[in-house]
Amino acid sequence: MLAEMKQLDTDVLVIGAGLAGITAALWAARSGARVCITANGEIGSGSSFYPGTWGLGLIGPESKEDEADLMEVILEIGEGMADKELVSCLVSGVSEGISELKGLGAEVKDAVNKGEREFVPCFDKKCRDWHGIVKEGTRAVLVKALKELDVELLPCTAITDILVRDGRIVGAEAVQMGKDSSILFIRCRAAVIASGGLGGLFSYRLNTPDVTGLGQFLALKAGASLVNLEFMQMMPGFLHPAPRTIYNEKVFRYSEFFYPDTGEPVFSDWSREKLEDLMEIRSGHGPFTSRLVSREVDIRLYQEGLKRGEGVILRYQKELKEGQPEFVQTYFRWLKEKTGLTMDDPVFLGIFAHASNGGIKIDRQAGTGVNGLFACGEATGGMHGADRLGGLSTANALVFGKIAGNHAARWSLEQKREGEYAEADGKPKGRHLSAKPAGGQRTEICGAAELLEKVREINYRTAMVVRREEALLCGLEEIQQLQRIGENKRSRLKHQAEPYAEQPISCWMRYQKTRELEAAFVLSEALLKAALLRKESRGSHFRLDYPEKKDDLKKPIISSWGRDGVCTRFLNRV
Repeated sequence: MLAEMKQLDTDVLVIGAGLAGITAALWAARSGARVCITANGEIGSGSSFYPGTWGLGLIGPESKEDEADLMEVILEIGEGMADKELVSCLVSGVSEGISELKGLGAEVKDAVNKGEREFVPCFDKKCRDWHGIVKEGTRAVLVKALKELDVELLPCTAITDILVRDGRIVGAEAVQMGKDSSILFIRCRAAVIASGGLGGLFSYRLNTPDVTGLGQFLALKAGASLVNLEFMQMMPGFLHPAPRTIYNEKVFRYSEFFYPDTGEPVFSDWSREKLEDLMEIRSGHGPFTSRLVSREVDIRLYQEGLKRGEGVILRYQKELKEGQPEFVQTYFRWLKEKTGLTMDDPVFLGIFAHASNGGIKIDRQAGTGVNGLFACGEATGGMHGADRLGGLSTANALVFGKIAGNHAARWSLEQKREGEYAEADGKPKGRHLSAKPAGGQRTEICGAAELLEKVREINYRTAMVVRREEALLCGLEEIQQLQRIGENKRSRLKHQAEPYAEQPISCWMRYQKTRELEAAFVLSEALLKAALLRKESRGSHFRLDYPEKKDDLKKPIISSWGRDGVCTRFLNRV
């Protein structure tokens, strides 16, 4: 079947339709801009709505006076890697973001009873203003709000190229999948990348399949920089049954782990006192961190699981069944409803990539340094550091989604007053936009999906919980070798003077998968180079060969695109 070519004109294009992208689209539309929002999957997908208990945890300052304390804690656990200006924006905007979400009719549960009020977010030191956003109800409310503002909704639409002309964003190319498959050219004056994090670089990941890292790749190629890529959140999850289910860290203190082949306890060489102490500490936070002695738990679980290829067996102690704290009860109720599993069922547990603390470098206006290109949500970096406080990912989506949407609309409307679309050049519809793709020539790689899985396996094996020089260098070499294999399997899309309408849709589907692979190559190289450059352990980044933190390395790492590929360097702050 030949691909139908369509063209769409808009003021602001939002790439990604999780909480951050939807927030950006809403505020851009409220500012008077015509808005189009795309999603690889459904509108309201991505990590924001990934299955994990009943809702999204969200914290904010208890009061205006508490803002300074919250900011101090974020900077402290960020260990010098968080941008102070972005942290200030985040903290000062959270409460307003929650109120605005409630104003839309979203179901937000405020902490009122004793168990909820005493909940301390992971890595924090005290209770905050805690809220839980009920996901399904909120998704419906947000989609309804988009429709009421006449936002163009484009589900199952994968952006393959950002189009740049004279140093500014002028459009994008996309593949629309499904029964009405087509090639879509979107002319726009501003774009917002809200495509999620980098979980798609790893074999085991706790995010939806539509989170691929393509947004970061296209931003990099367009001239933006990436920051803090080496800081990935990693946490336990189920391998089977119910694969990729989040494990609730609150039950670590009631958990026992066994080797699947022998049935022997994983921590049999530890004293009872050491085991209890470390499990108690580990129950206080979800993601892995090198800052706490509980790192030994994650290191052991990761190494032993990797060695055996099937994780370890998790069983719950009898004490858990006798009296459960409220948050534990909530988790097991959700687990039973969604998976059918109970606390009596053994599961195979492994370590998963969860969320990115790094991403596209932005400023206070969510700008990327590329004219007309903005970013928000987990696709960005700087508002979190080496570790991220629990409940602030959702806050990030609300606060910077609003900032990105408002400034994208402002930019687009200023450009509109100057005249028509800069890239039009009098060309009729049906022809390619007179602009340069940020990602280069349109080619496809045979077997791209298989190569992508190999990339993910390499990253999981060399750049997860335990990192060391030899493994990182080996991983980098393997990635580069796969790139060479990909180049040998690359063929240019055949097109004539009247190009893309004559291409079979299957060609474009393969091209879209090729773009995901190219993104994985480039971002894997950037991540591995950043991990190699940081010869220390800091937050979620742990080097077995450099287990201590170094004061002279208290500065972020920046990745940019150069003539020879990815360039990685420390950012020297003034």
